Amino acid sequence: MPNHATFRTVSADGVNIFYREAGAADAPVVLLLHGFPSSSHMYRDLIPLLATKYRVIAPDLPGFGFTAIPAERRYAYTFDNLAATMEAFVQALDLKKYALYIFDYGAPVGLRLAAAHPERVTALVSQNGNAYLEGLGDAWEPTRQYWADPDAHRENMRNFLSLDATKWQYTHGTPNPDAVAPEAYHLDALLMQRPGNADIQLALFLDYANNLTLYPVFQQFFRDAQVPTLAIWGRHDPFFIPPGAEAYRRDNPNAVVKLLDTGHFALETHVEEIAAEIHKLLARALA
Repeated sequence: MPNHATFRTVSADGVNIFYREAGAADAPVVLLLHGFPSSSHMYRDLIPLLATKYRVIAPDLPGFGFTAIPAERRYAYTFDNLAATMEAFVQALDLKKYALYIFDYGAPVGLRLAAAHPERVTALVSQNGNAYLEGLGDAWEPTRQYWADPDAHRENMRNFLSLDATKWQYTHGTPNPDAVAPEAYHLDALLMQRPGNADIQLALFLDYANNLTLYPVFQQFFRDAQVPTLAIWGRHDPFFIPPGAEAYRRDNPNAVVKLLDTGHFALETHVEEIAAEIHKLLARALA
């Protein structure tokens, strides 16, 4: 099978889940979970670099990318439900074991899966995927205000759905903003503008507070499972700051922590470095 992705859709949990897949069907699996405001498109350059040795699978979460939900499904957009849908996706593809790559929203989704089924997880890659309170930067202040008083701050949160805000997330903290492919943030912004999607995103902004209450559960998974772990972060991310990466060592002393000279979407500028570190991690984990 070629290393470049093919594009598929599978029905699971009443949702038509779009996903990208590459690599040999019988190779060890790497499951890539994206974050806000992106989709599996963020992995377009990483997938072929990993597919030389692994079966790489990257789904679009409900509310993102090209995953579609029939209106009659009456889907409630919470992180518990995103995780339930991803659990159904894993079962639909009959994935018994996988290395897990988590980023941004993909962290609370993927770590719910991991905590529920630790026996499946062969390795963990956290790329700006937070699981510790100290990893939340000052950029969360508007969201914290929204959590405290949703009615008063709901309209302010719509600013995060604009093209300018999306571009800023991609380019802030990067050594060369002109190196970030403009189609990435334009695609994200356009998909955010689909009818009804703003309300979906506002619901997830509000529900994100529930992820913080699960951090002790995620940390217990780290302590109990001790899976080979790589925390590789853009050090200039204003949302998920370096102490969140360093904290992984507290619960798994063998975790490898790497901080890169870039921002939130580290794959846009450092995909080769990240791929190389993942290959090293998986060579140890799957030996």
